[in-house]
Amino acid sequence: MTHLDNDTIAAIATPPGNGGVGIVRLSGPAVKNIAGQIGRKPPLKPRHACYTPFLDGAGEIIDSGLMIYFPAPHSYTGEDILELQGHGGAVVLDMLLRRVLELGARLARPGEFSERAFLNNKLDLAQAEAVADLIESGTEQSVRSAQKSLQGVFSNQIHSLVDELTELRIYVEAAIDFVDEEIDFLSDGVVESRIRSLQEKIHEILKTARQGRLLRDGMTVVLAGKPNAGKSSLLNALAGHEAAIVTDIAGTTRDVLRERIQIDGMPLHIIDTAGLRDSDNAVEQEGVRRAHAEIEKADKILLLIDSHEPESESVLKSLPANIDITKVYNKIDLLGIEPEIVETEHSASIYLSIKTGAGMELLTEHLKKSVGYNDAADDVFIARRRHIEALVKAEHFIASAIGQLQHQSGELVAEDLRQAQNHLAEITGEFTSDDLLGKIFSSFCIGK
Repeated sequence: MTHLDNDTIAAIATPPGNGGVGIVRLSGPAVKNIAGQIGRKPPLKPRHACYTPFLDGAGEIIDSGLMIYFPAPHSYTGEDILELQGHGGAVVLDMLLRRVLELGARLARPGEFSERAFLNNKLDLAQAEAVADLIESGTEQSVRSAQKSLQGVFSNQIHSLVDELTELRIYVEAAIDFVDEEIDFLSDGVVESRIRSLQEKIHEILKTARQGRLLRDGMTVVLAGKPNAGKSSLLNALAGHEAAIVTDIAGTTRDVLRERIQIDGMPLHIIDTAGLRDSDNAVEQEGVRRAHAEIEKADKILLLIDSHEPESESVLKSLPANIDITKVYNKIDLLGIEPEIVETEHSASIYLSIKTGAGMELLTEHLKKSVGYNDAADDVFIARRRHIEALVKAEHFIASAIGQLQHQSGELVAEDLRQAQNHLAEITGEFTSDDLLGKIFSSFCIGK
């Protein structure tokens, strides 16, 4: 675990540029001493705003503003914190920061305030990451979801799983160590029942976490189908401009085209691919190969199907079974039928015309629903890719433990449960390498 420095850190906590108010934030043991030298004021009162001039080394006034002191441990970082709130000019803030550094502080690394909050047990790792996600949120939905993570919704679920795993491990390892007690945990059904219950809970949290990851990073949607089904036309319609060349000639798209768009503020990565068909043309063959490579990495596939050529649905069998596929039947204007969406628990089909725009709103609403954008559920929280990976690994070891139980391998059951617990604990930072911590906090903005 990274050890806390004893020094005092400082940074400008407001965005670059000019504004009405600018803030320089400090954290560490020298805060009170620096406050006494930079301002003319009565003794600091905790959490009271005090108006004072801010002085340079010669006693000249740099600026005037508010000084607020938050004593340890009741502060964001768990250390003494001082905020100097002055005017938001870039030069005046730089002068104020230089004066603070002259008085013994050092410039904070990106994310160092939040890192200290984590190391002082003011936040766990998932909550600390939620701080950055809240700042970077681009939609109201992602703000609300980031707040849920910050408030501990995600962390509490992980802590609950870790507690259950700990109790189960105690039971299993005690049974292994005290064989004379005749606790036949391998066949009494209790352990298997509890492990399967954990498996179900991890699966449900993983499902919600995947939805949260899409809200944070945006969903990657690959447009697939036979040539001339309308993939490039759909890309243009969703992007709102002529991003792809559209002609009546089959096979116009040979390479991968990417567009980052927003639907009502919801981020989407749309990828147009070459038409899927057999070809003797080497360039088109490479386009199809690249198409399949993108399809394998998709969060969702929109399979474009020409409504009056049903055989274009035949490419479905070449698509991966583990990725969500929505069939989009295009060119309904040629058949004179009305736009429609047909949904079941595991599939969706949308009938529309990209040319006339009929039914396009059905598609956009379906995409929003797929990301969870319209989901008002209280348990949707922001999640990161590393959270997903940790949950997947934990799920793998839980499944392995069930298998070892069937083979009467008690020690291997105990080891699988330990591995599952460690992967879950990585999410909140109870079991985390220093390298991972450095990578996470270095991605934060300076001053946070």
